[in-house]
Amino acid sequence: MLSVELHTHSSLSYDGRDPVELILEQADAVGLDAIAVTDHDEIDASLDAAERAADYGLLGIPGMEISSKAGHVLGLGLEEAVPPGLSYESTLEAIWEQDGLAVIPHPFQESRHGVMARISREELAAGDAIEVYNSRLLTGRANRQAERFARARDLPMTAGSDAHISEMVGQAVTRVDADERSADAVLEAIREGRTTVEGKRTPWHISFRQAAGGVTRRVRNTMLSLFR
Repeated sequence: MLSVELHTHSSLSYDGRDPVELILEQADAVGLDAIAVTDHDEIDASLDAAERAADYGLLGIPGMEISSKAGHVLGLGLEEAVPPGLSYESTLEAIWEQDGLAVIPHPFQESRHGVMARISREELAAGDAIEVYNSRLLTGRANRQAERFARARDLPMTAGSDAHISEMVGQAVTRVDADERSADAVLEAIREGRTTVEGKRTPWHISFRQAAGGVTRRVRNTMLSLFR
């Protein structure tokens, strides 16, 4: 069983703080086997992390968190960025065109771009896997809803720290029964539902700090763009 972190953000995300190096160092320090950096609508840092992961004894999985019209979708195993703003269905198709894995993160948390505000349960079930444990939830209700849905539909389940600072990498982990230590094998095992999930909630004061930092960085970046 491999210990895999499937949902993290680097400084390339508008609301992320730390560079790839710190994320990989933390992943190694907490004993992870594999990690995916999943920045918002950006893939460059993730591709960099996937290339450099072996230097830290890790398996790197490239991916990103895509802003579809319905909400967020994780695309894993990608080689190129999927553009934001597509429909939910088109976003899934764009991931599959790259033989990637479409994981639906925090689907029942509407305040954080969960897709269930805009799609049906049948559409949710079209994803390859459901993130049933997300560490950045103030209560566990949305996680429980996601797990009940995944179990009722017999869908593969994942967990993710949704870390926006390196210290929170590894808060939630997907244990993957992969046939070998490779990104393709990990994604195939997830697709087949050979996973278990575990995790703990990000402390509320850290979640607040991450959110506040994201707002500050977004405002700063907007102001800088106006003067370019």
